[in-house]
Amino acid sequence: MTESSHTNAWRNVSGMATIAPITVDEGSFETQVLNAEKPVLVDFWAPWCGPCRLVSPVVESLGAKHGEKIAVAKVNTDENQQLAMRYSIFSIPTLIVFHNGREAARLVGYMPEQVMEERLRAFLA
Repeated sequence: MTESSHTNAWRNVSGMATIAPITVDEGSFETQVLNAEKPVLVDFWAPWCGPCRLVSPVVESLGAKHGEKIAVAKVNTDENQQLAMRYSIFSIPTLIVFHNGREAARLVGYMPEQVMEERLRAFLA
């Protein structure tokens, strides 16, 4: 991936380079998510959403810990309302795992990292 695809490298607590969640929109969703080689956990969020701000570090941590098995992306629902409608996002945060171009799992609302890892275990193993 390139800088033009909104990919940002950052360092986790152990100092190892990891990939931060990519920001996708209606123009890049098909390429970055639906055509991805590995599962992609997509965080549908909005800047004004309090629970979204709580979920964001959990999603980033999952990406840092399991980046070799699952990619992480973010979609701002205020800026990408067509995507939100297409995937029936009625409340945020909503997290959807896309695998082989289709929705494979859906999580709604805040949950601690351990709970999220357990619910996503099939994609992290």
